[in-house]
Amino acid sequence: MKLVKCLTGLALAGALAAPALAQDPTFFRIGTGGAGGTYFPIGGTIANGISAPPGSRPCEEGGQCGVPGLIAIAQSTTASVFNNAAVQNGELEAGLAAADVTRSMYLGEGKFEGKPHPKLRIVANLFPEDLHLVLPAGSTINDLGDLEGKRVGIAQAGSGTQVAVLQMLDAWGVNRDNMDEAELNNSQSAERLADGQLDAYFYAAGWPVAAMVQLSSTKGMNLHSFSDEDLAKINEIIPAYIPSAIPGGVYEGIDGETKTPAVSAMLVVSSDLSDDLVYQLTKAMWNDNTRKLLDNGHAKGKQITAETALDGVEALGVPLHPGAEKFYKEAGLLQ
Repeated sequence: MKLVKCLTGLALAGALAAPALAQDPTFFRIGTGGAGGTYFPIGGTIANGISAPPGSRPCEEGGQCGVPGLIAIAQSTTASVFNNAAVQNGELEAGLAAADVTRSMYLGEGKFEGKPHPKLRIVANLFPEDLHLVLPAGSTINDLGDLEGKRVGIAQAGSGTQVAVLQMLDAWGVNRDNMDEAELNNSQSAERLADGQLDAYFYAAGWPVAAMVQLSSTKGMNLHSFSDEDLAKINEIIPAYIPSAIPGGVYEGIDGETKTPAVSAMLVVSSDLSDDLVYQLTKAMWNDNTRKLLDNGHAKGKQITAETALDGVEALGVPLHPGAEKFYKEAGLLQ
């Protein structure tokens, strides 16, 4: 028996009936992000919640309450763009991805002009990802235009953060030609900033971000607080980024509220997955057992609720997976 079975192939073969899941282990890969961010721990919690390996104790006896036979794995990746492409191509069964990137990739617009990803389907809106513009301790800027000529971390290639940040910077006349950009993950960016090799870096994630918690408690850091006018300008450029705020006290040394744009994180799957499988995993995501895991894990887990799972989804223009839709209708969350 092969260690990993491709769920997409199984779905197409019509072999995802409940009895088969109960007998044979099936691995389900969830693309997340870097280990220092928010996607990875949240993806791990979701994976734990929807898993129920063969031979495990039944849910009612204190065992795992996931999909029978399913072993879900959180896989570290470069985040949104990579995850959506991998779901489209059948290289991942699911992924966490920013709403704006998911819409653009599904429709094949913007940076993805002419390259639609028609298999993308939504399971749930998860939590808001606040854009962190991190500066050295004691450093400030007036607006994004001040980053011209600076050494700036623009997040990894393949991340939704980078796609959005380059659009934002361009509106203030800053681009790859007039700044010294660095394509780094969050942990790498934090290390470079601490070592004096970066003047600023961007990262969109649900707070608190582990690498920034460490940075703020060691070398120290500052966060740029956007003006209301700048937040409105960003929202006009990228409608999926809405005004938000990071409360004071989240990071050591930053006591005041930080105004910043935020985008929703979505759980995305492929249309190739069977309706029954996605129905079962959606149901498992919102059971009492997974609720406990979310509440006791990363701080953002408490914001992931069934009641907010459909927020913004209809306006996004990316379809719900029919299996998820069936669950939400049964639960009275969707007409």
